[in-house]
Amino acid sequence: MHNRCPPQRQVDRLNRHHWWRDAVIYQVYVRSFLDSTGDGIGDLAGVRAGLPYLKKLGVDGIWLSPFYPSPQHDHGYDVADYCDVDPLFGDLDEFDRLVGAARRLGIKVLLDIVPNHCSSEHPWFREALAAPAGSPARARFHFADGRGPDGAEPPNNWHAMFGGPAWSRVTEPDGTPGQWYLHMFTPEQPDWNWRDPEVAAEFDRVLRFWLDRGVDGFRIDVAAGLYKHPELPDSDDPEADARTRDSVNPLAWNQPEVHDVWRRWRSICEEYTQRDDRERLLVGEVSVPTAREHARYVRPDELHQAFFFDLLSASWDADAFRKVISEAMQDIAGTGSTVTWVLNNHDQVRTVTRYGEAATEGSCLGAARARAAALLMLALPGAAYIYQGEELGLPEVVDLPDDVLTDPIFRRTGSRARIRDGCRVPLPWSGQASPFGFTPGVESAKPWLPQPEYFAEYATDRALADTRSFWHLYRDGLQLRAALPQLGEGALHWLDAPPGVLAFERGDLVCAVNFGTAPTPAPVPGTPLLASGPCPPGVLSGSTAAWWIRS
Repeated sequence: MHNRCPPQRQVDRLNRHHWWRDAVIYQVYVRSFLDSTGDGIGDLAGVRAGLPYLKKLGVDGIWLSPFYPSPQHDHGYDVADYCDVDPLFGDLDEFDRLVGAARRLGIKVLLDIVPNHCSSEHPWFREALAAPAGSPARARFHFADGRGPDGAEPPNNWHAMFGGPAWSRVTEPDGTPGQWYLHMFTPEQPDWNWRDPEVAAEFDRVLRFWLDRGVDGFRIDVAAGLYKHPELPDSDDPEADARTRDSVNPLAWNQPEVHDVWRRWRSICEEYTQRDDRERLLVGEVSVPTAREHARYVRPDELHQAFFFDLLSASWDADAFRKVISEAMQDIAGTGSTVTWVLNNHDQVRTVTRYGEAATEGSCLGAARARAAALLMLALPGAAYIYQGEELGLPEVVDLPDDVLTDPIFRRTGSRARIRDGCRVPLPWSGQASPFGFTPGVESAKPWLPQPEYFAEYATDRALADTRSFWHLYRDGLQLRAALPQLGEGALHWLDAPPGVLAFERGDLVCAVNFGTAPTPAPVPGTPLLASGPCPPGVLSGSTAAWWIRS
């Protein structure tokens, strides 16, 4: 389905300045990547063992999901200690070994940091519960008196993104009903109050702790969060966050003061960069209504990059893709940053399934569309992030039984709609039956989420042996991206194309995607350099992307 790549250009891309501008980062969901102990849960030693695989794939770096001490109510996004490793995943010595091994292979390491909220078991929140109303300990969070008789109603009408009210009432140390605290996700995840200077100082300490251990940067969870409207007023649409499962309440997200935090964090990263000329990266999970608002987060003194989710959410349509790409190139790249493209992550339905569900002609088109979208993303200027398992073409596991579901959205709402367990099932590495090499040497191990039998078709060993697989498409695309000087950085120029076809050029490279199912004439004669599906010379097959080099 695609041609073999020429030898990769020998360029030390990651040691040059601004390496992040066109980097390809692989998201490692640690508990589902590789298990080194046989307990059915992936860990840091498993990530270290998998580094040669990632080096062979050709990625520039990895982003690790949270591995900090946590009661795991939201799989680590409820952090109890920001400066340690949960024994479930290893310890600090193992983390140091992982960073050292990655550096020897030329792989950057990014950590997931969660500054909007913490765990209800964090020492500061436990201190707040034991302290009286109005105390400095409570000022680090959003505690407020309730409304109505005896303060029995929440302070405002906001709802949490994961369902239910955004407020929980506490029992005071004397046993009486007391104040309420804010949690925009779950009660086990109280929101920090960033208007308290102690919070900012504590996160300065956290960043320095990990930077001193050699990390290359941070992926920032809920980067448009942190600050709430100072008066905490009622919302005109209090259930909007829960309904959309997105940060849309304008009183709780995207407050202007958040930009001061990113300037502060950027200055810390610049301090470390100046010491050794090894640039540290801040990339934010920024969910805002428009590309223009998105661009405000990546101004030269704020975040280096922020995920651009519009490509992920775009319908499978040439005009829709062209619109979001054009807006990103105009508004985000115009700041001097580069666009950070994503097609999937640990919160979304896997690409193969998502595109299959959208195919009125039948779900069999999902894989073809996912392959084409991957090749398109790798041809775009900027950085790209790949969620683990996408390089295998893994589908969403949609039939997990209720009794194994762990997503707090399911626990709080009872609804299976939009739950996230299906994209988090542990990876298959080898063999014909679960655990499919996920727990090497412990074939009786039970992964924390059950793997379906059909995962055997997607196992890594089978993918590496089949040159037509998703894995080889990704690997070849990554090799060409590194070898062709016009990829990564720069602009693009749209080409005239038939209806349903998207085509652009970047220097001598032409990329085209046929969003329809019928073949069309190719924009360039001859055999493509790389294609996501069969493409005869001069033809662009349906649901296919291809790259050509102009002669």
